[in-house]
Parts: sequence; C-alpha cells; structure tokens
Amino acid sequence: MIDHARDLEAVREATDRLLSATGKTDDGFLAGASRLPGWSRGHVLAHLSRNADALVNVLQGRPMYANSETRDADIERDAPRPLEEQLADLRGSGGAFLAAAATPADWSRTVTLRNGVTDSASRIPFRRWVEVELHHVDLGAGYELEDLPEEFVIRENDFLAERFAGHPGVVSTTAVTEDGRIWTTGGGADGPAVTVRGSATDILGWLCGRRDGSALTTEGGSLPALPPL
Repeated sequence: MIDHARDLEAVREATDRLLSATGKTDDGFLAGASRLPGWSRGHVLAHLSRNADALVNVLQGRPMYANSETRDADIERDAPRPLEEQLADLRGSGGAFLAAAATPADWSRTVTLRNGVTDSASRIPFRRWVEVELHHVDLGAGYELEDLPEEFVIRENDFLAERFAGHPGVVSTTAVTEDGRIWTTGGGADGPAVTVRGSATDILGWLCGRRDGSALTTEGGSLPALPPL
C-alpha cells in the first residue's frame, strides 16, 4: 500500500539535498551541460520547478500542462536564469507542491498526467520524488545513483519494471540482484527470455536510461534496448 504522507517527507528531504548541493555552485556551473542530451544544468532545474507546478495542477484537477509546446517553452525561458533565481523558484514551487499535497483529499482517486496517462493520486508524491532524485543525479554535481536511498532504488525498479511490462519492443526479461531481488518486465516482443544480473543500482541505471548496462551480465541473449522514458 502506498503511503503518500511518507513519500511527501521523502520529497522534502530530497529537495533539501538538491537545494543544498546546488547552492554551493555558481552561475557558470548552471550554464554547463547536464547529463541529459541538449540540456544545461539550468534546464534541469527549470524543469524541476515547472514539474512541481504541473503536479499541483494534477492534484487540483487541472491539466498537467497546457500543451507540450508550452511546457518546453517554459523550460527554455527559465533555463538561463542565475543561480539565485533558480534556487528561489525551486524552493517556492517545491514548497507549493508540498502544501498542495498536504491538503486533505481522496488519495484513492484517479488523476490524469501528461499525454493522457492516468494514475492513483497516492502515487503523485512518489512521482515527484523520482523527478527530484534522478534529476539531481543528472546535474553531475557529485550525487550519483549509488547515493540514492535504498528504498527509492527498489521502488523505482518496481515502477519501471511495471512500466515496461508487456512492451512490444522488449523481450521477456528478468532482472536479478546478488541478494535475490527479482524484477520481471518486457514480454511483448518475440525472442528468447533474457536474465539480467547486477546490483539494484546498476539495474536502475539501465531501466531509467542513465547507464548503458555495461556493468550488468546477461543470460539467454543480449541486454534488451529499452524505450526512452
């Protein structure tokens, strides 16, 4: 059962880590390239701020974004801002999300996200946690996948394995850790079943597209190529 209140506290802690780390940088650092193709670190922070706004919209029954063009334009507009403005925006928008999520509500209701995707309202805090943690890694500021909380790694692997389950471009795949954790995914493509072995962190890196999977070993075939998130 999803504990949205516990996840909100995790969001708060992750945001504080991000703000603290980013506050030690400068404008030149933000102008540099992030680990996401075509995005500066300023793009990453701008996206996180606008994502917080968008999730407030979701919680309050409005469209997540007016449209894809507006979403992209807002990120481009906000990316070049100096560090002080980026931090103030991230702090304010993140706080507004936490405040909106603290309002009593029916957390079992279904909400609509981008591109018509639906989910339980109770999973929105976890989705925000994912945004903050993975994009902190994307900044290349010394925070790596290995620094992510263990609970987060396991739950995000659960989420991504479910997301790719039955995907027509992915053969049946089982990911196994050294300590015996197992995730199954894919299955919509023809071909022999593949077993992937490695640490939970390296499995996450592959599932979320942050690593090429070279640290993993495979049995039954080559490492499946996963669709972009």
